[in-house]
Amino acid sequence: MTNEIGDPAVRAFIDALNAGDRTAFQAALTPDATMSDDGTDRDLAEWTEREIFSSQGHLEVERAEDEGRKFVASYSNSTWGAMRTRWQFFIRDGKVARFETGQA
Repeated sequence: MTNEIGDPAVRAFIDALNAGDRTAFQAALTPDATMSDDGTDRDLAEWTEREIFSSQGHLEVERAEDEGRKFVASYSNSTWGAMRTRWQFFIRDGKVARFETGQA
């Protein structure tokens, strides 16, 4: 269902995440990007390394709204397995400035 993602910044984020492409992932973010997980702000570099890149993270969008800036997805990685998650993105200058995720 990633075809429901109309925002190019969010699409670039998802594509890079699913490809395990750290360079493309960083390019999708503003230099000062921030994030939260289950309502708690996290260190973006540590969180993405642990939850995405070192654990083969993969995201499958189930339902999207607001051009894909908000969606529910099945997220899986080798640490936690599969779980239903919610994501919200805040875009600035065509890049992800902040994302918030957590269990749905």
